Amino acid sequence: MLISSNTPYNLHHKLVCQVDSILRSGTCQLQGHFKLNGMYQDGDVILGGLFHVHFFTVFPDLSFRMEPERPYCEKFNMEGFQHAQTMAFAIDEINKNPNLLPNITLGYHLYDNCVMLGMAFRAAISLASGTEESFSNLNCTGPPPVVGIVGDASSTPSIAISSVLGLFRVPIVSHYATCSCLSDRKKYPSFFRTIPSDAFQVRAMVQILRHFGWTWVGLLYSDDDYGSNAAQSFQQEMQRFGHCVAFSEILPNDHNPRDIQRIMGVIQASTARVVVVFALSSFLIPLMDEVVLQNMTDRQWIASEAWATSLEYHTPRFLPFLAGTLGIAIRRGEIQGLHDYLLRLRPSNDPRNNMLRIFWENMFECSFETRGKQTDGEQFKKLCTGQEDLTTTDTSYTDVSGLRASYNVYKAVYALAHALHDLMQCQKWKGPFSGNRCADIINLKPWQLVHYLQKANFTTGFGDHVSFDKNGDALAIYDVFNWHPSSDGSITIHKIGVVNEGAATGMVLTLDEAAIYWNFETKKPQRSVCSESCPPGTRRATRKGFPVCCFDCLPCGDGEISNATDAIECTVCPDDFWSNPYNDQCVPKEVEFLSYEEPLGISLITASLLGSCFCALVMVIFALHRNTPIVRANNSELSFLLLLSLKLCFLCVLLFIGRPELWTCQLRHAVFGISFVLCISSILVKTMVVIAVFKSSRPEGKGAMKWFGATQQRCTVLILTALQMVICAVWLSTASPTPHKNNQYTRSKIVYECAIGSVAGFSMLLGYIGLLAAVSFLLAFLARNLPDNFNEAKFITFSMLIFCAVWIAFVPAYVSSPGKYAVAVEIFAILASSFGVLVAIFAPKCYIILLHPERNTKQSIMGRETQNK
Repeated sequence: MLISSNTPYNLHHKLVCQVDSILRSGTCQLQGHFKLNGMYQDGDVILGGLFHVHFFTVFPDLSFRMEPERPYCEKFNMEGFQHAQTMAFAIDEINKNPNLLPNITLGYHLYDNCVMLGMAFRAAISLASGTEESFSNLNCTGPPPVVGIVGDASSTPSIAISSVLGLFRVPIVSHYATCSCLSDRKKYPSFFRTIPSDAFQVRAMVQILRHFGWTWVGLLYSDDDYGSNAAQSFQQEMQRFGHCVAFSEILPNDHNPRDIQRIMGVIQASTARVVVVFALSSFLIPLMDEVVLQNMTDRQWIASEAWATSLEYHTPRFLPFLAGTLGIAIRRGEIQGLHDYLLRLRPSNDPRNNMLRIFWENMFECSFETRGKQTDGEQFKKLCTGQEDLTTTDTSYTDVSGLRASYNVYKAVYALAHALHDLMQCQKWKGPFSGNRCADIINLKPWQLVHYLQKANFTTGFGDHVSFDKNGDALAIYDVFNWHPSSDGSITIHKIGVVNEGAATGMVLTLDEAAIYWNFETKKPQRSVCSESCPPGTRRATRKGFPVCCFDCLPCGDGEISNATDAIECTVCPDDFWSNPYNDQCVPKEVEFLSYEEPLGISLITASLLGSCFCALVMVIFALHRNTPIVRANNSELSFLLLLSLKLCFLCVLLFIGRPELWTCQLRHAVFGISFVLCISSILVKTMVVIAVFKSSRPEGKGAMKWFGATQQRCTVLILTALQMVICAVWLSTASPTPHKNNQYTRSKIVYECAIGSVAGFSMLLGYIGLLAAVSFLLAFLARNLPDNFNEAKFITFSMLIFCAVWIAFVPAYVSSPGKYAVAVEIFAILASSFGVLVAIFAPKCYIILLHPERNTKQSIMGRETQNK
């Protein structure tokens, strides 16, 4: 055999170029024929076709003693024959169209593949190599008999045929092969199809599942290329959207009852209420019979395009179990004139087409066994010889109400025709091939037609746009069907929507939900989920050892939210926000500070104003009785200064209440520190004066008072207070207190407080107050037993004791108190120490002035000393 590398013309079986015959006659002889059913029409350019005209292939027994008989086909398929006739009609229509392929007549060679890989492959090789008995070409080369092939209808034969013919770039346009594996341009460089691939079908079916919220589904698929590839794509697409396949079972080819019963057990044991099936109708018959036997009515079936429109299950027997089935099918189209063309078909028009003869015999039972049983001999003769049209025939062959596969055949033929037309429109030296050359229709190379077929772009008479993507796939568009019960107890198919794949919009599902029939008591779609959806405020936690669709719903933690259903993770709220009680929304955090409106703030303000009023009242009492001995004896000027400082101490509390601002933060501690130093320094000088007075009453201390005159007293208080002012000035100028949002105490709230800025500055302020208070307490304690009837040092001792006790207790209480309560502790310390000083020093004097004026005399005050004399 001589093998050529540029055409497949030498691929026909038993084509041997005998050397001796070449030398004698210069011809190549065909050594044998396949037994193939076919249809033929001559033309300038020939298109090939492969169709399911019979259902079975019969292989005779082998004896190995003689040449085996050729296989033959049985059980005529009217629908498949309609597909073949549709191709013949399309070519006839193109030949009559003056605007498409003018001056070119298309012909065809159509073969029956008998739904068998071997027969389909033989037919394809016959198309590619030709069936001529001989040809004169010493190299066994030449143009191919057909320039393109329409078919095959199944994925497995298409894979085998494209693997071989693709080596020679013979264009193949399938009308029904959907395996997504055929989209591999490296393996199948010349394969095209007018039906969407399984990848699109899978996406369309997953769109339906997502629309109804079915995330937990079962999967059944046939044990062939179509089923296995569709199942693989389906599981990947489900995984992409976070959905799960509850079980995945293969429908066996041999229909083994044990396997069928096992699959039924898996379906019934599963919690999935939706079952998706990718299989040809023939694979499903045993399973559906078992469904009827076991009375399984609680499943929602989803049918792939391979069986969504099959009529085998539309009988009353399957109604209770399959009614309500949802499925998708390829686009239905209309072909004007096809019905009349089919009715005019007669074998007498073309006697050499044995496929027509077989069809006619099956149509009217014109076999040799039945001829003698016909009563009307003349009518029988007319029918069986093809002398009468099919005017009254009503079969699946003449039914053009739901053209789907036939419509795809029609589009495939027109795609090849438009590619040839574009090829012929090429202008010389402006072509797409090497050297800007155009293709020659007479010596056409298959790969040249592939180039133009890839760019085919036209619109059918039905209004559908036809073009191919880079993988040779057509634009995806599906009809969505629902199986309804009919009045006669059977099942009818109703179109309820469309799934359309657009380049810009992606996969779009449009459904008329009001038209859907649900075969359940609720008349609503079943719930099919492994776990119910997690509401907002929770997150999904996958159960260990289970698919991702099986999960528990855990509430989000504090400060985290999920505002969508089935959230995988909770989102942490921003710094100034917190989760609401339902954990589904971030709300601004509650800002906490000691406010004027809350009870604690009102109480402290009341205490502050009362203390201030008491100071003012005492000042009024002392002013009215400023000439009495008890007022004069206690250094009235220092007493008034002390009362003024106490009043400032009470009023500085108001700076600690309310929303912290920069100026309040800066003033509150400065006013507090200066007021208390003024108070303590006044007490300290007062104590020193008491001690000086006592010493000056003794001979050895006659000159003590000269150091504690009025000027010295004022200067001492001024100097001591000025030191505190310096400390405050340095603190405020270097590291001033500022408002601060504190999240340390509690994450759910913002504690608005004044940050002290410099710890050293704040410590020096308090330390200085503490130092003066300690000195005052020590001096007053030493002078507590001075021999006066009214001992001022004793009262100062009590006041300093209260003051020191309060502020010593303040430190641990302040450190351990959170948020606004730390401010309340500081305010309480200020009020308690101020009230302590006010009561301890001034209450006894006011008691005598107001209630016992008879004791407000010099003799009473000096009573002890007079008695001693």
